[in-house]
Amino acid sequence: MSLPNLHRNTWLHVGAAILLALGAMLLIRLHNASGVTPAADSVQAGRKLAEAWCSTCHAIDTSGARTQTTTAPDFVAVANMPSTTELSLKVFLQSSHPTMPNVILTAEQRGDLVNYILSLRRI
Repeated sequence: MSLPNLHRNTWLHVGAAILLALGAMLLIRLHNASGVTPAADSVQAGRKLAEAWCSTCHAIDTSGARTQTTTAPDFVAVANMPSTTELSLKVFLQSSHPTMPNVILTAEQRGDLVNYILSLRRI
């Protein structure tokens, strides 16, 4: 079977266009994958971490209850800030802050806590 009589450059352009289209579809797929709802286990683990490490200063749920009177933002407010993203929360939790205790979390714990905070987002 022979290919239609087209110039070699034409076939190179067609091949490049196909590769670009496949690459674009892959990027779209990866972008959509980040919008997947986290597993309930991760959210629950994040809540337990928040109860253990954060509830002294922050209201960690919709009740607004906290152990001490502080100016620390509640997690619902943090979750609903326009600037709050998964990445911004992970970076924040990995950095030290003068007004917060230096809590060292593993990458998995940070992910769980971020998933919990984002689960409080009002849609």
